[in-house]
Formats: sequence, structure tokens, C-alpha cells
Amino acid sequence: MSETTHGSSHHSAHHIDVKEFHPRARAAIHNPQVRQNFRKAMDGLMTKRKSAFEGWDLETLRDLGANIRMRALASLPDLLEQLEQKLTENGITVHWATDGDEACRIVRDICVARDAKTAIKGKSMVSEEMELNHYLEEQGIEALESDLGEYIVQLAEETPSHIIMPAIHKNTGEISQLLHDKTGTDLSNDVEYLTANARLQLREKFRNADVGISGVNFAVAETGTLCLVENEGNGRMTTTVPPCHIAVTGIEKVVPNLEDVTALLALLTRSATGQHITTYFNMISGPRKANEMDGPEEVHVVLVDNGRSTIYQDDELLDTLRCIRCGACMNHCPVYTRVGGHTYGTTYPGPIGKILMPHMVGLDEGRHLPTASSLCGACGEVCPVKIPIPDLLVRLRQESVDGDKLHPAKVRGHGAKRSSVEAMIWKGWSWMHARPGLYRLGTSLGARFRKLQPGKIGAWTQYRTAPKLAPKTLHERMKERGQ
Repeated sequence: MSETTHGSSHHSAHHIDVKEFHPRARAAIHNPQVRQNFRKAMDGLMTKRKSAFEGWDLETLRDLGANIRMRALASLPDLLEQLEQKLTENGITVHWATDGDEACRIVRDICVARDAKTAIKGKSMVSEEMELNHYLEEQGIEALESDLGEYIVQLAEETPSHIIMPAIHKNTGEISQLLHDKTGTDLSNDVEYLTANARLQLREKFRNADVGISGVNFAVAETGTLCLVENEGNGRMTTTVPPCHIAVTGIEKVVPNLEDVTALLALLTRSATGQHITTYFNMISGPRKANEMDGPEEVHVVLVDNGRSTIYQDDELLDTLRCIRCGACMNHCPVYTRVGGHTYGTTYPGPIGKILMPHMVGLDEGRHLPTASSLCGACGEVCPVKIPIPDLLVRLRQESVDGDKLHPAKVRGHGAKRSSVEAMIWKGWSWMHARPGLYRLGTSLGARFRKLQPGKIGAWTQYRTAPKLAPKTLHERMKERGQ
């Protein structure tokens, strides 16, 4: 795992220590409300996904999606240049950002140039990655989330717990109490009432915002088109009502042509929320023209690297960049389902976060992430673009202990993490298992003196019973049976 840049160096009060995974996991496991909220939500999403693909040749579609993403990544540098050219021809200003800090400064400079004091935001995980909201607040620019889930999370002064459904960790009662405390709405479990009140609160913000900020689901190189997938209409409002629209996106979101979007869209919506298609699919190809009635006067695109080009140089870890941010791997992950997104302390939680975030925060800080998995393989089975997540987890696990043997010169402050005692134990284990006679003798002695075995074996027996050795080995039993 090669060296990467940190996301953003401006750490706010919202920043969570990545290294505190285990204490947070224990707290989540012992919080019945959190477990109930996630279990109910994840079960519903898994059921919806399954029914949404009924009648489809899912494996063929997944192969198509994987091939589209791999083909795009194979020619990523050329596609990015083509995208920049087409966007520029369409009247869109293109900016390049090496990391989150630079991307934040670019957004700030655009706001300052327009004397903008308020920004309304559509949903964008890259902006979360950049910690853009907190940066803009420090600069005296109000940034308000308009996605209902993100709005709730922002009111609660929390971070999203899921990349598709940011407030999935809260139930209706908790959301009602939050809206009552923060905005004065009546306490109610009527979802329509709560949603309508949030809509009223946000509508004026859309009308008066100086700048609209959004993410991008797919950027089409051939036509210079930005595609946004959403359900609430807030994305369309964010990108059309304010006089200036700023789209921020990772450099990996580019695809060659519009035809590629169709298969990826079919996979994304069904994998994410179990919908055949979302309520809104926005295609943005430029600012408002002279003969048009609505739309922004200016459109800017900020193409964010933030460690992606380093990932791109690794033939194996490159697969991480295929991700279309559907969240299906989280919905099916037994670990994520039990501990929730905030436990990870990262922008991207769950299986995709375990393989993506070590690139962004460094494997030293995020070394617990690849181990937060049972390696059941569910994430790999449901990934719509067939990212081999379990294989990458194993690769990162090995690097977190042994150091990066593929890129030793590029590693930032992490080498072998295994203690000398642990290294000796594993060498002894390997040596004995390579010698059948010694192995048989060792297992035989272990069976004979099993009562001397310790009742506790480190962390393994913290939640499990220590394994009991059989009184006789399999070979001894087979000999007794004359086989």
C-alpha cells in the first residue's frame, strides 16, 4: 500500500479519531437502539435489492458494469483530458485539486469571487471527504445540506453513518425530537409531516443561496455531461436555482460515453435503494444559455485527486476505484450491520471504507479497518461492479502487519508491525507444519496434555469459548478403524 495524502488537514470538532474503532464498536454492540435501527434498515434494503433484480440476469449485468468501470480506468488519464476539453467547450470551468485542502480552497475562491455568503449543498461524499462544510464555516460562508438525511445529520452535528442514507442510524422518534429541538416542529411520528416541515425550511434557503454545491455520480467524457442521481429533487434545485453551481467529484467518476451510464445507472439504483430508477436523474452540460429561462450563470467542476492517482498506480488496489458508491456492501455486511457507520470513524464506512480509507489516512492510522471483517465474502458477492473486496482486505491485512513489500520506498512510516515474539511463533508454526512427523507429534502431545491448555487465549476468547482439543487425533481414529 503506497503513500498517500491525507484528506483534509483542517480538523474540526466533528473529526473522529480513526484509531478508536474498538471502543466505539463495543459501545455500539451494547446499544440496543443502534442495533435495532440498523438491523431493521439493512434487512429492508437487502430485501428491496433482491426484488429489484428479479427477472434480470444479474451476473451478466454485473460483468457489464465491472467491464465498463475497468475500461474507463484503463484510459483514465486520456478520459480526464477529454472531459476537461468537452466541459470547457460547454462553458463549464474546470479546476484540478491535488487533495482535500486544495479542493476546499478552490471552492472558497469561487465563492469569494462572487461575494457569496451562503451555499446550499446537494449530497456529496467527496465534500464529506474534504470536510468542506466546516472549512466554509471557518471562512464565514454558511453551507447548508439540502438532502433530508444530510440535513438531519447536520442539525445533529454528526457525520453521515451511511453513504446513501446518512441518517439511517436514527429512527423516526429520534428525528422528530431533533427537529423539534432545532427547528421548533411539533413532536410527531408522521413522516410526511416531518418531511413537509423540512421542505418548508429548506425552500427559502434554495431561493436565497448564492452558490449551489453538488457531487457527481458519473462524468461523461464524450459529451462533457455531469450526471446526478437523486430522489428528493434537492439535487435539481441545488444545481439550477442558485446563480452559481460548483460540482465536486473524484477523478475516478469519469466514463467514456453516455451509453456506459445506462448499465451503471441500472446497477446503482437497484443496488443502493432497491429502486428500478430514482425519482430524478439530472444531466448537466453547461450554464444557462441566453435563450433559457432557468439554470445557473456559472458552472464549475472541481476534479479531486486526494490519493486516487496513487491507488491508480497499483495494479491490484486499482480495483478500489471501480466503486459507484451504491452502499450495497454495507447493507450486506454483518459487521457494519451490528456496529453502524460511526464506529469506523471514517468518511466511507463499511467494506468499501475498509479498502479505500487506508489510502487516505495512511495504513498506520487505519490499520484496524481491514481487520473489521469476518471475510464472509458477502460484500464481494453483491458489489455491482465486482470489486474483489475480500481479496483486497487480505492484502491490506498483510501489509498492516508485514509492511508494504510491493512499494517499500513509498511507504509513509509503516513497516513490520508484528512483535518479535509473534514473528517467532509464526515462524515456528510454519516450520512445524512443513514437517509432517513433527506436526503429528505436536498434535498428539497437544491432545494428551489438553488439560494444561489455558482457558483464555488472548482476544479470541473475550467473546468465545476456548476451543477444546479432541482426545485423539483424526489419524489415530482412522488407524483404530483400520483405515
